[in-house]
Amino acid sequence: MKVDVIGDIHGCFSELEQLFKSLGYHFANDVYRHPEGRMPVFVGDLTDRGPQSIKVIEIVSHMVLEAKAAHYVPGNHCNKLYRFFKGNAVQQKHGLETTVAEYNALSEAEQTRIKRAFMTLYEQAPLYLVLPDVNAVIAHAGIKEAYIGRTDQKAKSFVLYGDTTGEKHPDGRPVRRDWAQHYNGERWIIYGHTPVLEPRFVNKTINIDTGCVFGNALTAFRLPEETTISIPSEQPFQQHAFSFTN
Repeated sequence: MKVDVIGDIHGCFSELEQLFKSLGYHFANDVYRHPEGRMPVFVGDLTDRGPQSIKVIEIVSHMVLEAKAAHYVPGNHCNKLYRFFKGNAVQQKHGLETTVAEYNALSEAEQTRIKRAFMTLYEQAPLYLVLPDVNAVIAHAGIKEAYIGRTDQKAKSFVLYGDTTGEKHPDGRPVRRDWAQHYNGERWIIYGHTPVLEPRFVNKTINIDTGCVFGNALTAFRLPEETTISIPSEQPFQQHAFSFTN
């Protein structure tokens, strides 16, 4: 088994297309497939902030649900959009407002189709994905070794939001512990969630959220090769969004 784990897309559909091409995938029948049978894995946060969240939902849901040509694990933005589609009282900010605006511009029939596709994608997704063939675990914000195998609320909170302390930075972002510094497992932990300027390797973990929606790059991590490929973003660069932790 060979996989290409794709970082947080956040509605950057054009960059996703370019990344697939750089990875050697070919597009046919609404699906990107690799001639060597490689499997893409989406690490969550498909939508919000970027310009084409609906298109990202369409391609990912089709590849995962109908074509069985990709895997997906949810992120915190996915969770929030799912709760919005369920009719929960969700605050439309931190990027959700851009996805909702796109959704509201659709016809009623298109809204029904997109809502159904995304909700099914989310409901059928594992909280995180264990891939023994490449000795890896894919989890949106990462996962502690002790949580692998668990899906309780504590594990879910960690996987979706990271190792939060309950405190807030002055700009409202949650304060998170650097859990990767303490990871000593044998499996790769591949995650995103916190934007970094370069793929961040710590112990046997890699953060591949290189902040495409904030103007930096969209990154994939390839296994078993243990290599990365990044595509420059088409969005305006926003330096304040990045973590400068080494």
